[in-house]
Amino acid sequence: MIRPTEVAILIGTMAKARPRISDLIFTPSRPLQVAADGQLYPVDVPTFPIKELTPFQTEVLSLALIGNQPRLLRDLLLHGSADFSYHLPDGTRFRVNVFSRQGTYSIVMRKLSSRPPRIKDLGLPEACYLMAKEKAGIILVTGATGQGKTTTLAAILEEINHQEPLHIVTLEDPVEYIHTPVKATFNQRELGTDFDTFAHGLRAALRQAPHIILVGEIRDRETMEIALAAAETGHLVFSTMHTIGASNTVNRILGFFNIDEERQIRLRLADTVRWIVGQKLIPKKDGGRVAIFEILFNNIRSKETIVKGEDETRNFYDIMSKGSPYHMQTFDQHLLRLYEEGIISEETALAYCTRRDIVGRGIDIIKTKRGEKTSDLDELNLEIEHSDLRR
Repeated sequence: MIRPTEVAILIGTMAKARPRISDLIFTPSRPLQVAADGQLYPVDVPTFPIKELTPFQTEVLSLALIGNQPRLLRDLLLHGSADFSYHLPDGTRFRVNVFSRQGTYSIVMRKLSSRPPRIKDLGLPEACYLMAKEKAGIILVTGATGQGKTTTLAAILEEINHQEPLHIVTLEDPVEYIHTPVKATFNQRELGTDFDTFAHGLRAALRQAPHIILVGEIRDRETMEIALAAAETGHLVFSTMHTIGASNTVNRILGFFNIDEERQIRLRLADTVRWIVGQKLIPKKDGGRVAIFEILFNNIRSKETIVKGEDETRNFYDIMSKGSPYHMQTFDQHLLRLYEEGIISEETALAYCTRRDIVGRGIDIIKTKRGEKTSDLDELNLEIEHSDLRR
């Protein structure tokens, strides 16, 4: 069995292998790997000369990380995966997921920052300052895994921490950023250690006199129902969902409930949702990644669309694209700004857009302002003329 000190040396060496590492990855038949700027890189660790990990090695490492925690071992055996936190002696922290794959085990360790970020440091949209001033309702940050949702929410909570003396209860899986009280009081609770499910943790939080509740993720009907009830009784609830876009988020929430409950849930959402934020991390021209945001604010038009649903004349995309006075925006508008500023390439803008026609036209407009060629139509016309002459 590998000793804890050996595990710490291995992980500590990998975590310092290159700049901007986000994850450590252990997979059978693959070398030791780290993820940085969205790419995977093999890592050589002199004290562990491993060309390719064996199933036995990943299993031994998995058991060493889990340690003497029967609950995690039970999760791994019964459900195929286990989530927990791990920290090195120097304080570096990780979110760990051990999971089974075709009879073997793999490990992904997300490197966590110990100090909560600030909105200005991350360059988040101005709307995030407004979210920090909300007093009640639900604010959802959505996107795929690893897109920075937790970091964005931590920055908003840290803004509140510096502005108001409020009681903030967080329910996390695991705790990623440790907030040091400035004006606010934090009680940060971890799934598996302090509560067994988000629904149970959220129900208990309502008895803990919070002003603000952070729920790591809304995954099911029960958690959503309690979050709605909390917002309706004057709490401010922050959470995440693994959806992309405001429309998908509303539809996912409706999908938690029966069809005969849809009208009631739409009305409750229209009354409680304050903001829905979509987030993606995309590659920059000069290396690294930059976050792009889609932001929906629940104004009168948004409320009507939530209640009545989208149709040909009423949809969230149009509301966001015309909602700049309310700090709303689409992914496409953000992409075009970054392209105009030279932060991302044309190929990246087109690869991550929602409406290719809109982004394509926007790129052409920007190119025209720069005096650049906008399309290949001129070349196409010349080819046609030459073809006609040959005939």
